[in-house]
Amino acid sequence: MINKIILASKSGVRKKILEENGFSCLVKPANIDEETIKESLKNEGATPLLISKNLAELKANKISKSLNGEIVIGADSVIDLEGYIVSKPTNREEALTILKKLNGKVHNLISSICVSRNGQMIWNYSEKAELVMKNLNDNELKSYLSKITDAALYAYNVYQIEGEGKNLFSKINGDKDTIMGIPVKRLKEYLNNLK
Repeated sequence: MINKIILASKSGVRKKILEENGFSCLVKPANIDEETIKESLKNEGATPLLISKNLAELKANKISKSLNGEIVIGADSVIDLEGYIVSKPTNREEALTILKKLNGKVHNLISSICVSRNGQMIWNYSEKAELVMKNLNDNELKSYLSKITDAALYAYNVYQIEGEGKNLFSKINGDKDTIMGIPVKRLKEYLNNLK
């Protein structure tokens, strides 16, 4: 069983999930230009699933190239609203616009992981969760945003599912860890069998 890994992400939540599942994690963010890559992939007609997979792979491969034999995990999550990717907000005004787009609708959150060694992907996996947002008025949306710190707002897209964010939804179908950014159960299964 492999339990010492390198996480090619600065996500504190992903690191926490991995550590809670028995992994020793060293964080080495890949620092790729996600928005430019997303735009380029969208222009080529890539689906939200493919974009999430590609970003996870790019992150893992970039870091693992310089680390001989180490296991590197890349991860990426996207919000898929009727085939369109909803990007992370860069300010509170954008966050409110995003919440209004999701308001009263069903969307999917796709989380992808990639395991790389020596600059090559050796395994990847994507999992989807379906979330149904309540129909909320502007005051309720603004009230929700007022309870969220900037750090949480920009790190978790627009909802922190393990905190205030769970109150936005009438229905959630999917694994909590997947929604928080890493489908850790399948990753554990894979790494348990990796030599």
